[in-house]
Amino acid sequence: MKKLLYHFDTDPIPSVFDSVVAYDGGADRVTQLGGIHENNCASLVEGAIYTRAPKHKKNTAIFVGGSNLVSGQSLFKAVQSHFFQDFRVSVMLDSNGCNTTAAAGVTLLNQATSLAGKIAVVLAGTGPVGQRAAVMLAQSGAQVRLTSRKKSRSEQACDDMGRQFGVRLVPVEASDNDSTRAALEGAQIVFGAGKAGVRLLDASQWQQHDSIEILADVSTAEPLGFEGISMNDRDTERFGKRIFGGLGIGALKLKLHRACIDRLFASNDQVLDADAIYGIAQQMAGSQ
Repeated sequence: MKKLLYHFDTDPIPSVFDSVVAYDGGADRVTQLGGIHENNCASLVEGAIYTRAPKHKKNTAIFVGGSNLVSGQSLFKAVQSHFFQDFRVSVMLDSNGCNTTAAAGVTLLNQATSLAGKIAVVLAGTGPVGQRAAVMLAQSGAQVRLTSRKKSRSEQACDDMGRQFGVRLVPVEASDNDSTRAALEGAQIVFGAGKAGVRLLDASQWQQHDSIEILADVSTAEPLGFEGISMNDRDTERFGKRIFGGLGIGALKLKLHRACIDRLFASNDQVLDADAIYGIAQQMAGSQ
């Protein structure tokens, strides 16, 4: 029986990236649907859960993607609201690649050093990847500062993540050199989650910094988020710091994404959200 993956994308045009990884992850057929939201998904979900016998339902799964995490979360919740008894299929949430990217980045940091008790700063942390990375860093025992150019946005993100995941994040403004320097004071870990082509740190801000031990930047477009690193860095030493660049993180992200797609077809009751995806990443790291 063919493994069918239905990609519900909250954007009008579904992601090509997510389609390619879905096939590489083991789906036999990927059906991409754009402009899907919590109010128009009911008939689509019903089509997925009613059409196969119980023992074959594991061969149907739903992937929720799109660029807007808030919309993705609402859709992810709405999809599950239509499940009952054994009339359900496995479902995964990865809006803008946030869960797989953050899980890969934080897992690599965990492999490189113990995060427990360390001060971690997530720069440009109010976006999907930044929020998820902040949560995972906190779950790994770090004291996390989440930054934004506007303090109010950082405060809102910290409140949202605190309610959803039960973690404590400290909101910090980082809008210029002085406020960024203050945000980094005493930090050992820096995670860059900015938009493509946005510089977050000049070389001088991290290369001679006394306390910083390790940096990770998910950017894969020039200029990179951190000046003076390479997107290919994967635990590369530069100026006494350990560096992970966007492609160095991306290799594990792709492997993790494919593993999650494969996991969807293991049974019909998989729910792969941020916590579950981070758990799979840690299992993968432990098996290496």
